[in-house]
Parts: sequence; structure tokens; C-alpha cells
Amino acid sequence: MSSTRPSADAVNDGRKAFMGETDNAYVPVTFESCDHIEGPFFHGSKSTFGIGDELVPGYGSNFHKGRVSNNIYFSALVETAVWGAELATALAGLAERGHIYIVEPTGPFEDDPNVTNKKFPGNITQSYRTRQPLRILHELEHWEGHAPEVLQGILDNIARLREQGLDVIED
Repeated sequence: MSSTRPSADAVNDGRKAFMGETDNAYVPVTFESCDHIEGPFFHGSKSTFGIGDELVPGYGSNFHKGRVSNNIYFSALVETAVWGAELATALAGLAERGHIYIVEPTGPFEDDPNVTNKKFPGNITQSYRTRQPLRILHELEHWEGHAPEVLQGILDNIARLREQGLDVIED
């Protein structure tokens, strides 16, 4: 993989989807209907894992201290995993940037309801969740993070949402 950013065509397709300019109707991804979604898939984390390790639910949430996560989250887009890694490390107070792993779902998965059909229709971040393990296939060594001021802007927004009690995660 030579690039961690989406191609210009993918970005333009995403913008068209934002504006409702595509002919493709959004088809929800459910536990019963996920076989048509193909990888590669990515998981961003603050934690270090080895090839072959399995990520399983039931551990502390990266985004809410003291909360156990019932799902494992992943994406078909590197960019979404980059946000996951950077936010997980920043919210944990770690100075490192985190890790991006190429993963393989071992069971069914569904759209991530925290981002699907929220600000924009459909699942534009190609984010999914599963209650089954994700197997680590490889660590993506080279990826581009966000500028510190961009990351801080997102962290500030999360803090505002928390102050308002609006940082709800459907898990």
C-alpha cells in the first residue's frame, strides 16, 4: 500500500455522495447482510498488537473511560482508522500517535450506528462494528496523521459535546 490517503476519484465520489449526486442508493450493512463488503479493513488503536492477535470486545472503550465496549470497530478506509488511532491515544493522554492495523473480521458485522446516517446519509466513513474477533493481519507502518491543530479541533469538539452530555456512543 503506497498511499494512506484516498485517491482523488474516491474523494470526488465521497463529495458527490455528500451532495446526493450519486445514482447508488445506500444499502445498509447488517449482521445478516455484510458478505458483499470487501476489505481491506483497518483498525486504529492506541494499543500494540502482533500479527495473528485477535481483537475482541469486552475491554475498556478508547473513547469513554470506565466503559466496556461491546463491539470492535473497523473501517474500509485508512483515513477513518487514522482518526481512531489518533483520538484513542490523545484521549488516553499518550504522546504517541497510535497504530493502524489491517484486520480481518472473523464473523458478521454491521454499519457503525455512531456515524451511519448521522451528519450525511449512508456510511461515508465505511465504518463497521462486530461482536466477533478481528484478526490482525499486518500493521500499516507508514501513514500520515493529521496536523496538530486539526486534531486539537476535534478534541475540543469532543470536549464541548461531553460538557453538553452529547458524546453518546451507541454500543
